[in-house]
Amino acid sequence: MNNKLIGLVFLAGGLAACSGPKGPVIRLNQVGYFPQQEKVAVADTVGVTEFTVVNAATGEVVLKELTAMTQANGWTQDVRSTMDFSSLTEPGRYWLLAAGDTAEFEIKERPLAPLADAALKAFYYQRASMPVEETYAGVWNRPAGHPDDAVQVHPSAAGPVRKAGDAVASPGGWYDGSDYNKYVVSSAFSVGLMQAVYRLFPDYFAKQNLNIPESKNATPDLLDEMHYSLAWMLTMQDPADGGVYHKLTAAEFEEMVMPAACGQQRYVVQKSVTASLDFAAVMAQASMLFKPYAKDYPGFAAKALKAAERAYTWAVRHADAQYDPVVVNQAYDPDINTTAYSDVDATDEFFWAATELYYATGKRPYRDKAITSSPRAYTAPRWNNASALGMFAWLLPSRAESREAVQAALVSSLKSYLLVYASNVMKGSDRAAFHAPFGDDAADFYRGCLAEQCVGDALSLVYAYLLSEDQRYLTNAYRNMDYVLGRNPTGYCYVTGFGAKSPLHPYHRLSAADGIGQPVPGLLVGGPDGENEAAPDESYADAETARNTNGVSVGWNAGLASLAAALDALSQAKEE
Repeated sequence: MNNKLIGLVFLAGGLAACSGPKGPVIRLNQVGYFPQQEKVAVADTVGVTEFTVVNAATGEVVLKELTAMTQANGWTQDVRSTMDFSSLTEPGRYWLLAAGDTAEFEIKERPLAPLADAALKAFYYQRASMPVEETYAGVWNRPAGHPDDAVQVHPSAAGPVRKAGDAVASPGGWYDGSDYNKYVVSSAFSVGLMQAVYRLFPDYFAKQNLNIPESKNATPDLLDEMHYSLAWMLTMQDPADGGVYHKLTAAEFEEMVMPAACGQQRYVVQKSVTASLDFAAVMAQASMLFKPYAKDYPGFAAKALKAAERAYTWAVRHADAQYDPVVVNQAYDPDINTTAYSDVDATDEFFWAATELYYATGKRPYRDKAITSSPRAYTAPRWNNASALGMFAWLLPSRAESREAVQAALVSSLKSYLLVYASNVMKGSDRAAFHAPFGDDAADFYRGCLAEQCVGDALSLVYAYLLSEDQRYLTNAYRNMDYVLGRNPTGYCYVTGFGAKSPLHPYHRLSAADGIGQPVPGLLVGGPDGENEAAPDESYADAETARNTNGVSVGWNAGLASLAAALDALSQAKEE
């Protein structure tokens, strides 16, 4: 029997098994592999000893190999098998055959480019106060919602000039994710993370075209999209004293309806130290990035920097002004029962804000505050610990030549913390159950884990690679992306609109209420939350009611957009 016939026989057996009661066995990246990338799939069952790869176009068997065993993790004694087909580098579509199952995969030059575009384009769909037009959104077009031109000052936010009940205009910005409220902490973190990665690969983003209303101007689309959020955040600053309101929200979450159908009164709520510092950091960061694009955004860079310094000054004077929803609801009416984004420690926000302001202004007090508030260990980026964003600013490779001795000492320490963290993250990944740094510890699984842990660690590994040029870090960043895209125990590619099996029912009001069968594309769902102690990595439900596992967030998507773009950009840099 020739190779072509062997391939067809294997395929027939695989497809027959797929329709049987046992279900699929193979777990792999459903979006695609770079030619030179490590390529590994996992057989999610015991006893698989060999696998075969067939060229889908020709039917030829191109690879037949033995598997390797993984280690059992802490909640199951199942020993799975890995199938390594890294030797295949020829672009094309292939069938992987093992244990009577068949899975298709693709090798191509830029498999993550569509994902990077979609993850960033997802922010356009989240825009408030403007129609999302068919020209740019296709079937996901919708009329404008929440003009936010008469938002009331909540009693908690009242000041000497703006009184409780006063109407203020605060249009624009992004809906936070699943709900229709707008939060400064979440928005600033999202913009800050994406702008940090933009600084690494500006040439890459200069070529990206998202088909958004601003795509025809001279500014990279990423910065255009960031500006839509930044312009809104500027309206959240109290002009009287520079403090920044924590959030713009209705008193309660809206029902599962479209934005134009919402009717609750909306409020700006209490000025907080964390919102003010995150605002200061991202405005200072933006003031540098937008300088070359003054034609499209005249005066914005200077306005952003001035606003940043005022917000920082307010935060220094009100360092204890944390947002506590319990305290606010006890003291003021109406009660506000939407997402809190409360944080009891602002040290990391002071570090990030002081860092960005130092690089934007060169003023020594900002540098000194950054040094005294600098972390003593690395933590992957997340909304309630922004220290990584400050570290990314200090560790930017292009800034290495201009550092004084005291700055050089700080940078050396920060680099050491990051590399130690990255090295610990990837320990044991070669034999982990799903061949990734993420997913072998029950503590990995919690609400938002795919973004905050899996993607956050992968971004940290990218930075470790750029600082060390150690290929192991980059390999393990790819491994975590493989986990997100399908090499996991549920077999889901956890990004809407991608892969052979992706979420169809995210907890996302826009997707649930629009009457369209497919959800808004490019959204990363939160992932397993560990409720099932017997199988925490399978605690996921693709249901509109599954808020803890199937919700979405701009902060989570910021991580996905940043990681996908970074990996795509690095693949092109290597080719050059």
